[in-house]
Amino acid sequence: MSDPTLLTHNRVTLALHELRSGTGRPLLLLHGLGERAPAEVPAVAAAWPGPIHALDLTGHGASTVPAGGGYTCEVLMGDADAAIAHLGPVTVLGRGVGGYVALLIAGGRPAEVRGAIIADGPGLFGGASGPSSPRHTTVPADAVAPPDPFALQDLATDVRPPDYATSFVRQATHGSGLETPITVAAIGRPVWLEAVVGEVGVATGSVAEALATYADVI
Repeated sequence: MSDPTLLTHNRVTLALHELRSGTGRPLLLLHGLGERAPAEVPAVAAAWPGPIHALDLTGHGASTVPAGGGYTCEVLMGDADAAIAHLGPVTVLGRGVGGYVALLIAGGRPAEVRGAIIADGPGLFGGASGPSSPRHTTVPADAVAPPDPFALQDLATDVRPPDYATSFVRQATHGSGLETPITVAAIGRPVWLEAVVGEVGVATGSVAEALATYADVI
């Protein structure tokens, strides 16, 4: 893997890796919880006709590990936004927590996200679907990062209300002009994802099918 492009998101430096150069709209890969950008193009994405990039989310891989935790998926959505600001319009393929972030950024930047795919991977389920008892996150003092132990705890238990998730589907559908801006390729279906699947503008199918569809959209 060549040296990544370094992007600044607030006080965090993000590592954006070019896995394959080319022309046309890039495919942006978002990894699962505790993972990092792959060293090479995954087989599942090999058929994508354009360039392929992968982002190390905050607290993972070669990106900054901030002190003290406080992770949310909305922070990671900001990471994806920084990558899109650098790359321009993209199609997003997210694994696990990266799939949830793909949904958020598809709704947050509907004109720039030309299809978002939610795939199985670590951190897909998240925590409760509604408010629960407050908690205090602690990690062992000798824990080694990356991945940041605070990220593993915070993002495995973050609240993901179904109506909040579906609001991003509606923003993506309204703002993208695509018939199905979201594709769910995940077999695992937490409550928030079951709600997403029930929305207009959401397709289900394999990653390969979704990539073939989004490769043809303008």
